[in-house]
Amino acid sequence: MEFSREIRTDTASARGQVYGLLASVFRSEPDKEFLQELKGPRFAGAFASLEADFGKDFRQSTEEELRENLAIEFTRLFMGPGEHISPHESIFVDVDGDGGGLYGAKTVEVKKFIETTGLTYDDSFTGLPDHVSVELEFMSKLAGFESQKWDSGDDEAAKYCLSVQKMFAEKHLLKWIPEFCEQVIIEADLPFYREMARVTSEFVDFDYESIGASLN
Repeated sequence: MEFSREIRTDTASARGQVYGLLASVFRSEPDKEFLQELKGPRFAGAFASLEADFGKDFRQSTEEELRENLAIEFTRLFMGPGEHISPHESIFVDVDGDGGGLYGAKTVEVKKFIETTGLTYDDSFTGLPDHVSVELEFMSKLAGFESQKWDSGDDEAAKYCLSVQKMFAEKHLLKWIPEFCEQVIIEADLPFYREMARVTSEFVDFDYESIGASLN
């Protein structure tokens, strides 16, 4: 089935927004503005369609109470001190015996992949290239570029953007995001991160299948 250029433009834009949202969830503890956006009408329909239930505390707590509780949970899950879930691909994926440590072979692979596309890191960025938020943000940027290409009528460039997204998902996202999300689902105390992990895992898988269908 062939979709119109307008539908392809809007679809790529929407995909980019979802990836951007998910990147923000795992980048840092949520601030007041981000929580307001999550509770607003922009994402309400999307969360409802995904059957995401963040619990009554998310709906009923004041923004300050919610922000504080989620900040504690974020730190416990992803930063420590003590046992925590590392949000880095190199911790989850072994490459010829090189695994289990930060800035492993996969970190270098991700860095080279991103830089090959011509994208650069913000000057204030001090993290590692294989952080889950960086990989999701990278997909968000690629989907945004794809949307622009469809909109301008450059179908060849748009399809190339799609092929790069498919390759990145195959080589990186699908290799570790499901396991990472499963650990978050198991360890999370609050429904918010448990549900966000479920949504992330399901969306990455669904999006990969959708990209494949679009390229066929």
